[in-house]
Amino acid sequence: MRTSLPFLAVYSMLLLTAQTGLAAHVHIAVASNFSAPIKRLTTEFEITSGHEVTLSFGSSGKFYAQIQHGAPFDVFLSADQTKPAALEERGMIVTASRFTYAIGALALWSNQPDLVDQPEDILASQNFNKIALANPRLAPYGAAAVEVLEALNLRAATESKWVQGENIAQTFQFVSSGNADLGFVALSQIVEFGETESAWIVPSEYYQPIRQDAVLLPRAESNDAAKAFMVFLQGPTAKKVIESYGYKPSQVSPPISTADTPAGPL
Repeated sequence: MRTSLPFLAVYSMLLLTAQTGLAAHVHIAVASNFSAPIKRLTTEFEITSGHEVTLSFGSSGKFYAQIQHGAPFDVFLSADQTKPAALEERGMIVTASRFTYAIGALALWSNQPDLVDQPEDILASQNFNKIALANPRLAPYGAAAVEVLEALNLRAATESKWVQGENIAQTFQFVSSGNADLGFVALSQIVEFGETESAWIVPSEYYQPIRQDAVLLPRAESNDAAKAFMVFLQGPTAKKVIESYGYKPSQVSPPISTADTPAGPL
């Protein structure tokens, strides 16, 4: 049974464990939109904790399927809430470990200067060859892109020009390579590459909030590195990094308990 401890006590205990020669390893499955911030977070976490991290990137949908078939991940950082919630319902996560680590934002981007200066006009005119979006069946950012086109009454008009990436990373590549004239990508991607001048940050009212949840998977229930990472991800250092990539801070994460109840995200 896990003991409930205040945030700083838990984190200090886990850091002490690492620093006394008992460093551990954590394998994290990460939704592609979060690749840039997680690399920075991993560097900081490894330095401060002494633990080691392996990252795997892909679509949330594929990771969801792989986890159900026993993929050897310790932590899953999804691009949505539905897949972690579904795993929770199936009893496939550590109890009470699910929390929202970031709220994503969508952008319409082109590597052609000025193409998206009038974003709704260019979409309505269809004066472009291809428009990229992530596969909405696999990637939450793709589903959000479809919601935007539906809100603008442009889904039917544009669907013949869609080119779908397996995940948001591939979608970004379609646009950056010129295989698509424009595309719906994660705001964090254009922040990473300094491409915000040629982009339209889509108003949040056009799509449902992209709340991204993290879960600790059962194989890691006794893994100190995985537990420490989940605590670190909710701390002030991680939140600053996450916000610097255009994500909104989560307002729905459950606090780490200081009472005699199960210790939240641990």
